[in-house]
Amino acid sequence: MTNHHPTDKMPESDSPESVDEMHYQFDLSRRAFVQILGAGLLITTAAGAALAQRRGGFGAGSRPSITVAARVHIGEDGAITVMTGKVEVGQGGRAELTQAAAEELRVAPGRIHLVMGDTQLCPDDGVTAGSRTTPSSVPAVRKGAAAARGLLVALACERWKVEPGSVEVRDGVITHAATKRTVTYADLAKTADVAKAFEKAIPSDVAVTEVKEWKVLGTSLPRPNRRDLVTGTHRFPSDIERPNMLHGKVLRPPSYGAKLTSIDLSEAKAMKDVVVVQDGQFVGCAAPTSFRAEQALKAVAKTAKWDPAPHPSSKEVFKYLKDHAQSRGEEKDAVEEALAKAGKVLRETYHVAYVQHCPMEPRAAVAEWNDGKLTVWTGSQGPFSIHSELVRTFRLPPDGVRVIMPDAGGGFGGKHTGECGVEAARLAQAAGRPVSLRWTREEEFTWAYFRPAAVIEIAGGLDANGSLVAWRFININSGGAAIDSPYNIPNKRSRYVGSNAPLRQGSYRALAATANNFARECMMDELAAAAGADPLAFRLAHIANDRLHAVLETAAQKFGWDKARKKKSSETAVGLACGTEKGSYVAACVEIGLNRRQGTIEVRRVCEAFECGPILNPANLLSQVHGCIIMGMGPALWEEMQFENGKMLNAAFSKYRVPRFTDIPKLDVHLLNRPDLEPVGAGETPIIAIAPAIANAVFAATGQRIRQMPIRIAAAKEA
Repeated sequence: MTNHHPTDKMPESDSPESVDEMHYQFDLSRRAFVQILGAGLLITTAAGAALAQRRGGFGAGSRPSITVAARVHIGEDGAITVMTGKVEVGQGGRAELTQAAAEELRVAPGRIHLVMGDTQLCPDDGVTAGSRTTPSSVPAVRKGAAAARGLLVALACERWKVEPGSVEVRDGVITHAATKRTVTYADLAKTADVAKAFEKAIPSDVAVTEVKEWKVLGTSLPRPNRRDLVTGTHRFPSDIERPNMLHGKVLRPPSYGAKLTSIDLSEAKAMKDVVVVQDGQFVGCAAPTSFRAEQALKAVAKTAKWDPAPHPSSKEVFKYLKDHAQSRGEEKDAVEEALAKAGKVLRETYHVAYVQHCPMEPRAAVAEWNDGKLTVWTGSQGPFSIHSELVRTFRLPPDGVRVIMPDAGGGFGGKHTGECGVEAARLAQAAGRPVSLRWTREEEFTWAYFRPAAVIEIAGGLDANGSLVAWRFININSGGAAIDSPYNIPNKRSRYVGSNAPLRQGSYRALAATANNFARECMMDELAAAAGADPLAFRLAHIANDRLHAVLETAAQKFGWDKARKKKSSETAVGLACGTEKGSYVAACVEIGLNRRQGTIEVRRVCEAFECGPILNPANLLSQVHGCIIMGMGPALWEEMQFENGKMLNAAFSKYRVPRFTDIPKLDVHLLNRPDLEPVGAGETPIIAIAPAIANAVFAATGQRIRQMPIRIAAAKEA
């Protein structure tokens, strides 16, 4: 067997929204081979990918049943521990899930200790992605907590020989209304009956608290571990330390696709306290300090010989994607016929660049082997998928691997895979000691997967009255999220076409919805202009969905659209956009200022309306919307990976521009609360409206149609 280095070309996936993994396949030692055969069965791979690797985690009705004990533990001292396989990467999941448990257990949130992302202790709740925590994991935690409360009430009532309807629960105390008898959760936990009762599966039909009766949910609970975060005592994955721990470094190729042909490890191996590993294409060093490990890595790197591979540049990437697109298989249909008969047809192509996720904390992991078993602490959005990856790579039984995810410093869809944990584990295996591996910012920019670039082709047809009668939308490479138009168009077709992508690519906040909504909303403005209509009026005339209609009207009214639009000039203008994804709805209006001499765009004011059903935590939801707006401004205006000859040209924050504090505009966010609906996620959809709104404002000011992201305007030439 040979190791497949991260630079190897990844196999094509059905969609870039399913992340390309780095497939490590380390050489199997003779000793390990004999040990496996000695057990009577050779198993080299795990039994399929973890369910958590599916896009969005578990869907409705697909979640395996678990016991109450797997979700909730009541200590004899009254301590309440709740377990979830979800992780906290800065989006408030810890607070929201704590609220969910507290609501159903009828206790204050401070009494809940939430254990997250530990594969040995927690149930598999799927990957923390796809805005699934709110619609999937919150109900799962609520049902588990409600089931626990129901069992505790039943035990109390059995003790008192009374009906469950005759008692009430408050702050972990069960009280019989008529006799005033009381018993606490802690009192009941001391009996053997509770342990036995909690081994029952959580009923799928267990009743949870109605929205109108919420006491904890619907309030702005701050993050439970906020004190640790602000005082610096919280230990992020890059802060984890173990006794006798070494620090690791991994050799990276000089360019994408380059193969290692020869290397001399002798100088590094001669260094005191240094461990050097070569396993196929994998080469790494471990030492007592990161500085010493870096010295060893430089010693081996200068001897490495590489066989480079051809690679397109970022300047030609859109042509490359189109040339390498899969067959479209188009045929004549009602859409083509409607376009042929339309009074006016626009056919445009939009381009969206590759961008990186830029988490505050790059990939980091600590790996430790004990008695043949592996424990990995790392920052990822899918502990159980990482667990499966480690089981696969090191040919271990499932109970031979434990993955622990401390609250990490950001993910944004960029930390679904466990390559850093695998690398740390291989170094620790060779060293016989724990190894900490922290990717540098340059490694994160270069070797982590990217938000996919996109080529999007759209055709829109108008009738004689200026109504949109035909719509054809093709996304090449970036994915199918939010690809279907939410507008009422009699003849429409949208589809995603894969391509042989030149870079490793995968999930990003809102997936391909950032690209698809950008292109669609820019095209809607172009069509409105062709119809001689106001962009707002044109959209409203084609919206049948009352939720989308509501956010668009709210944003326009709060922004003062009609008045602001009349004030436009060549230096300032306004634009708007709306959209839907993950079951939630968003609309944004923006005001921009242009510096024609420098060719720069300043976003001065943003008014955004957002609706995601009933609001579970208003303050956290507001933070999510603010974060989405600011993050979305980056790829809209500046962010773009540049590469040539297989090398990244801007793999540092000094060369890769992200939003700064001075870029933040005046933010006016309006949250629409819909307690009559089921809650849906809010961590992604608010990002999809900001880029097209900015692009449409630029068009209003300049008359220059924007069909690429990041948005560019030419600097005025000096007289």
